[in-house]
Amino acid sequence: MDLFENALEHSIQEGAPLADRMRPRALDEFVGQNHLLAPGRLLRRAIQADQLSSLIFFGPPGTGKTTLARIIANTTRSHFLSINAVLAGIPAIRECIESARRFLSEQQRRTILFVDEVHRFNKTQQDALLPHVENGTVVLIGATTENPYFEVIKALVSRSRIFQLKSLGSEDLEAILEMALRDEDRGFGKMHILLEEEAKKHLAQVASGDARAALNALELAVQTTETNEEGILQISLEIAEESIQQRAVLYDKDGDAHFDTISAFIKSMRGSDPDAALYWMAKMVQAGEDSRFLFRRMIIFASEDVGLADPGALGVVHAAAQAFDYVGMPEGRFHLAQACLYLSTAPKSNSAFAFFDALKTVAAEARDEVPNPLKDGNRDGAAFGHGEGYLYPHAFRDHWVAQQYLPESLQGRVFYQPGDQGYEDGLREGVSRKREAQLASFLAASNGSSNLEGEYWENRTLGDSGEMHAALRDRLFQLAEPEKNHLCLVLQGGDGLLLGEMLRKVSEETVYSLVENEEQKQVLERFHQGRPEASRLVLAVSRKDGGPSAFGIPGLRFERVLGRNFLQRFSKPWEELENLKDFLKDESRLALAETMPTRGQRISGLIGEEQLDPELLKVWLEAESMLYEDPSNPRLGWEESALREKLLEKDWEIRSWKLQTFETPTRIPVRLLESWFVQDGDSPCYGKRLEEQIGAQPVQNIHQVLRRHVAGRLVSWRSCWLFFCISKQ
Repeated sequence: MDLFENALEHSIQEGAPLADRMRPRALDEFVGQNHLLAPGRLLRRAIQADQLSSLIFFGPPGTGKTTLARIIANTTRSHFLSINAVLAGIPAIRECIESARRFLSEQQRRTILFVDEVHRFNKTQQDALLPHVENGTVVLIGATTENPYFEVIKALVSRSRIFQLKSLGSEDLEAILEMALRDEDRGFGKMHILLEEEAKKHLAQVASGDARAALNALELAVQTTETNEEGILQISLEIAEESIQQRAVLYDKDGDAHFDTISAFIKSMRGSDPDAALYWMAKMVQAGEDSRFLFRRMIIFASEDVGLADPGALGVVHAAAQAFDYVGMPEGRFHLAQACLYLSTAPKSNSAFAFFDALKTVAAEARDEVPNPLKDGNRDGAAFGHGEGYLYPHAFRDHWVAQQYLPESLQGRVFYQPGDQGYEDGLREGVSRKREAQLASFLAASNGSSNLEGEYWENRTLGDSGEMHAALRDRLFQLAEPEKNHLCLVLQGGDGLLLGEMLRKVSEETVYSLVENEEQKQVLERFHQGRPEASRLVLAVSRKDGGPSAFGIPGLRFERVLGRNFLQRFSKPWEELENLKDFLKDESRLALAETMPTRGQRISGLIGEEQLDPELLKVWLEAESMLYEDPSNPRLGWEESALREKLLEKDWEIRSWKLQTFETPTRIPVRLLESWFVQDGDSPCYGKRLEEQIGAQPVQNIHQVLRRHVAGRLVSWRSCWLFFCISKQ
C-alpha cells in the first residue's frame, strides 16, 4: 500500500471531516462537471481506459480537483503518488521518481504523480521533475486555483492537457448534501436528521459552488444541534445561517423582495440617485447579502450602464472589489460605498448594447466573408491574394486611413452610437466623421458611387483617401458657412460624406439631399438609422436634371447648397447651375468641389520609363492625350476658365474660386485595375478607348505592364479639384 492509499484509508476512518469522508470514490458518484465527465467525454474515457497523459485541473476551491485525482487513483491500474508543490522539496520529488522507476521496472506499472498547488512549483522543483515527465517515468496531474496559462510555468503547461472545473451549481450542492444525509457508511444515514428545505437551499447558495464549504457547514449544524423529543435532529434555516456564518437574504417568504431590492439598487444607480442607491445597498448588507454578489452586480453595471461615458468606472469598481477581498468586513463597507457612489454619480451610457446588435447581425448573416484586405497575408497570400490592398493605418497622418473593414453587404451598417455624456461625448464627432469618410471611400471604389457614374476611368481612384475626403469636406463648409437654422441641400449626396457634417452644422432645420439611386438611399438611411439627427434628413432620388424638383415640394428654397462632383455628368455645367437658381433664396450660397481630370493623374504616369518599351510608351502617351481632348466626354469637355466665364455671363456672383492639387497615397486593387480594361457598363472603359487609337495588341501589353508594376501596390495619386462658391446677384 503506497502513501496515497494510506491517506485514503485514513480519510474514511471515523472522526475524519465529513467533506473528506464524502469524497466520491468512483466516477458514478461524482456530482457536477458534466462538461468533462459526462458519458462519452474525453476525460471520462481516458480515466476509464487508463490512458491518461499529463493533466492540469484548474478551478475554484471545492470543485473536485483533488477528488478527481483520488478517483483516478481508485480507477487506474497505475501507481499513484501525491505531493504538495509548497511542501515538497527536491528530496521528496527524487523519492517519488525512484519509487516510479521501481514500480515500472518490477511491476510494469506506470506512476501518476498528483501535484497539488502546482502553480507554486519553482524552477528547482521543475528541473528535478520535468525530465521524468518527458521520458514517461511519471504522468503528471496538477491541481491549481490559478489560471495555468498565466501562473503555471510554461514548461508544465506545454506538456499537459488543461481541464477547467467550474463552480458547482446550487442544485449540485443540494444533491451532495442529500447524499451525505443518506449515506450510512460515510455520512449521517444512521441518524434521524431533518434538513429543512429553506436551510438546505441556504447552505447551497451561500457555499457559492464549494462542496467542501457546504459539507463543513452541514457537519457543524449536526454536531451543534440536539435531537427533539421524537429523536429527530432538525436543522432549521436559523441553524443553517449560524453554521455557515451568513444570514439568509430573505426579505419575504417567497423571496420576491430580494430580487425587487436588487432591482431597486440597480435602477437607483442608473438614475444617478446616490442616496437611494446607498439605502438599498445598506438594506441588502444588513440582511446578510454576499458582498461579492453586490460587487459583481456593480462590475456589470460599470460596463452596461456607465460604459464609455466614464471608461475609468470599471477600474474603480474592480479595484474596490479587490480591496474588499484584502480588507474584509467590517471596514470593507467603505469600498462598497465608494463603488456605489462612484457609479451613481458617473455619467451614463448604454452604448455597449451595440455588441448585441452585432450578434444578431452575425446570426442572421453568418455567410459574410472577411474582406480580402483584412485576411492574413502570411497564409496563402501568393495564391489567393490574402491581405492585398490593406492600408497600414500607422503609415498615414493621424494613424488612420479610410478603408473597408466590414463585409461589403454590411457597408453603412452602424452598431455603435456614441452617447452624449462624459468621455463618450468627446468621441461622437470624431467617430462620425471617420465613418462618413470611410463610407464615401467604399462607395467611391464601388460601381454605385455618386462620384463615379458607370465605369468612368478618369477618376476611378479619386476619393479613396480618407485624408483627402476630410480636406474636401472641410474646404466646402468653409466656403458655404452654413448656420444652425439654414435650410440646406446636398447635391450628389449618395456617398454620405457631406450629409453628416451638414446635420451637425445645421442643428435646427431639415437637411435635404439628392442621391442617384434607391440603393444609395437605402445605404444612407441604414447608416443614419438610430441617430438623433436622422429625423431631420430628407433623401430623394435625383431626376435627370439633377435638381431639387425631385422632392416635390412647391416653393422649396435653400439658403445653402453644397455638392461634390455634381457637374461631372453635364457637358454644359453652367446650364445646370442656372437651373438651380429657382431653388435658391437671395444671398444663398452654392459651394461645389469638382474634379478636373485633365489636370490630375493619368494612368500612364503610374509607370516608370524604364518599365515599358520606349516606343510603346510614346504611342500610349499620344493616345492618352487624345482621350483627354475628347469633346464627347462631359467630364473632359470643359475647363474651369470656361465655367468661370459662363457664370459671370449668367450674373452669378463668384465669392471664391480656387484650384487645389492633392497627392494622396492610393493602393490600386487588382479588381480596380481590371475594371479599366474590362468593359462593364454603358460608358467605354479606358482600355476600349485606347484600342480605338492604337489597337488591341498594344493595349494588351500595357495591361500586362500595369498588372506587374501597379496592381496591389501603393502609388502616389495626383488629383486636381476646383473649389468655388457662388451666389445669385
